[in-house]
Amino acid sequence: MADVEQLKKEAGIAACSFVKTGMKVGLGTGSTVKHTVIELGRMIAEEGLDIVGVPTSLATEKLAIEVGIPLVKLSSIDGLDIVIDGADEYDPKFQLIKGGGAALLREKIVVQESSAMVVVADDRKRVDVLGAFPLPIEITPFSSSATIRALGRLLDCRVNCRMAGDNAVVTDNGNLIADAHCGPTISNPEKMEAEILNIAGVVQVGLFNNMCDAVVLAGANGVETHINQVGRLA
Repeated sequence: MADVEQLKKEAGIAACSFVKTGMKVGLGTGSTVKHTVIELGRMIAEEGLDIVGVPTSLATEKLAIEVGIPLVKLSSIDGLDIVIDGADEYDPKFQLIKGGGAALLREKIVVQESSAMVVVADDRKRVDVLGAFPLPIEITPFSSSATIRALGRLLDCRVNCRMAGDNAVVTDNGNLIADAHCGPTISNPEKMEAEILNIAGVVQVGLFNNMCDAVVLAGANGVETHINQVGRLA
């Protein structure tokens, strides 16, 4: 079996088949989609691919510039043709947990402005029920401990502020990330998303419901593409 990094690379490159000349492309964040960004840069340089990109994080913006992808601001264009991004988990209904890279707010804004979403992942991300991966929730710094307590009461699980060493992780938007350790119990992610967003202090939650149209999945048997039969690419 190929190692995990090789699987990520294969999935990231395979997802580029959805990108055509003339498209406006959302560029996701994470260890798998970075291979998509690198491959798109190669296609621009060697195959004449003509696209513009909108990055979902400062890290992706930096990589896209390095590999030669022309970038535009989302506010300057009328929507995107497609966004390619990673996921921390996805379930049989193509509902997602995202935010392991602390870019969930920008990622969700970009997805909402896109005509289709393709997720690149390795087969460790496929689950029957969401929640084994701690659910990321972006919260305001103001009275963050009160927001975390409210989330803990709502979800009846441990919720902690994500740390990097001794310091809280700060998002590109200047917010914090609370991680909810629900376990694989999120059987109704749409209801949970609405309830979490109803808490003052919550900016956004890493449940991406009814957004994913296809998953490019790399596993021991190679790369497989799974199309959401009720999605926009079916």
